[in-house]
Amino acid sequence: MSSRTIYLALALGPFMYAAAASAAGSYPTVAVVDYVYGCMKANGETRAALEKCSCSIDVVSSIVPYGRYEAAETFKSLGLLTGEKGVLFRQSAPAKSAIVELGRAQAEADVRCF
Repeated sequence: MSSRTIYLALALGPFMYAAAASAAGSYPTVAVVDYVYGCMKANGETRAALEKCSCSIDVVSSIVPYGRYEAAETFKSLGLLTGEKGVLFRQSAPAKSAIVELGRAQAEADVRCF
């Protein structure tokens, strides 16, 4: 192995690792932080809660692709609208499917992390 190859590997190593981590964790940082923040609000604002909530989003992200997660969260949020405005987001087949899928992933995360 030449010195140029070693230099190149050392120089690009952190970038290659970041790209691999990014590909593995396909959820945007904002979504991860939002999930962990909400989880900690519900479970206590302690170091132990941080670790459990971080574990939880890791499990959820390993089960539910980000597009489905985003759809489920959108349906849940818009389903809070009262009256006819929220019915579509509460009772449509796609809404129910996405919310059930997310609920199952969160239940699995609870078993593994809490």
